[in-house]
Amino acid sequence: MNTVNEQPKKIGADDIREYSARAFVAPARQGGQERFSIRVGDVVRELRLYRSIPAVCSALKTKEFRRANGLRLVDETGPSKSRLSTTTVYTYEFVDPERPAEPSVDAWSRLRGALKEVFAELGGGEAYLQAERSKFYSAEERK
Repeated sequence: MNTVNEQPKKIGADDIREYSARAFVAPARQGGQERFSIRVGDVVRELRLYRSIPAVCSALKTKEFRRANGLRLVDETGPSKSRLSTTTVYTYEFVDPERPAEPSVDAWSRLRGALKEVFAELGGGEAYLQAERSKFYSAEERK
């Protein structure tokens, strides 16, 4: 019997920040809001991180998240002791309201499809490769 032991994808801080940028920062910026809030419980529920509440709180408070999205953390509310709860709410303000929202994406994802238009002009990627291969050897060497 063949069984595939497939591990679920682990969600890290970068994934939390990327989701939050798409789900909260971009809509707030596009809506012209000066301030907006993110409730930790909303992120936890959507990403199913029920046992990772401190990780969500940490990711939303990082300088990396604020810098990448042009934000300033102006308020943090939640339980007075640790503030590591699904009821914790972070309120942000846009530092540069004119700046377009840029979801934090890794370098590989940004490069993916970068030459799509160039290959389309050349008849597609496969046509380009065939043309290059045909020029690799001289006509006499190909025989």
